[in-house]
Order: sequence, then structure tokens, then C-alpha cells
Amino acid sequence: MLTIQTFALVALIGGVAAAEDLDRIREEGRQVATELAARLGAELQKEMKAGGPVAAITVCREVAPAIASEASRKTGWKVSRVSLKTRNPALGLPDAWEQKVLADFVKRMETGKSADMEFAEVVEEPQGRFFRYMKAIPTQGACLRCHGTDAAIPEDVRASLKTSYPHDRAVGYALGQIRGAFSIKRPL
Repeated sequence: MLTIQTFALVALIGGVAAAEDLDRIREEGRQVATELAARLGAELQKEMKAGGPVAAITVCREVAPAIASEASRKTGWKVSRVSLKTRNPALGLPDAWEQKVLADFVKRMETGKSADMEFAEVVEEPQGRFFRYMKAIPTQGACLRCHGTDAAIPEDVRASLKTSYPHDRAVGYALGQIRGAFSIKRPL
């Protein structure tokens, strides 16, 4: 089924045949985001079991960027995680398009929409035409040990976060809130 968004994308990339291409590209983007989420989740769970939340901080600091970088090299696309409340500004500052989509995700969530959100669009940028895709990352129970309120984050975790991320803003979340998104940018 084609949505209004899809019709706009088809018009941008040129016709009926492009609708099939767009659906294929969107599905490829969705698959990359899903694989990234699954790999990251598995690594986090493994480290949480082995060493608790303090040890799991290294997964987000070192393993997650490596997984995203590997996905970028494999696909030729820019694959990343972004948030409006960044933990590591060197790796996850959203660009203007990502900020707009993240803000829309948060707004939709506040109106009762499911946290299982995605958005795709073809955009013209000074560097050319790109397919952009984002999939929301909802805050799950285990996330609250590092991303929750001060009361939810154990003292040893707070201390480790302060050392690892002196400019951390990725805290204060509640269960189910949109914490960020997987972002994919593909040249067309």
C-alpha cells in the first residue's frame, strides 16, 4: 500500500518504477536498522549478565559505534545512532533532518502513538539526493539503569558515566520514551 509519504518519494525519485525501488530501499534500511538493534541488544545483554551495567557502558561506548561502522562499510551507507539528548556528542549529534524526525517521534509518542516508529524520505542536499531513514529506539527496562532518572541509576553507574561521558545528557528517560533512533543515509 502506498502512503502519501510514498507518493511524495516516488515523485522525487521519478515515477512508478521508482515506487518499487523505494519500497526495496526502505526495506533494506529497515533490515539494516533491525540487524543493528539486534546485535547491539545481544551485546548489551551479554555484558549486563557478565559484569552488570557498569561493564555494559563499554558496549555503548566502543562496541555500538564499531557495529554501526561495520554496517556502514558493508552497505556503503552512513549508519548511526542519534538522539536529542546525546551521551557522546563526538558520535551521535543529529543533523537538522534527524533533529526534525526525532522531535516528530517524541511528539507522536506524547500523543499516544506506539514507540515502534520509523520515517523515510528522499531529500535534496547540497551534496546530492539521499534516501534518509530513521527507526525510533524506545527506552526499555534495562536501559533505565544507565538512561533513567537519578533514582533509577545506581551510584556506581552514575560515577562511571560521569567519567566516560562528562557532557552526558542521555538521562532522565522513563520506560517507553523515545531515547533516540537508528539513522541511515544512502546516496541515490
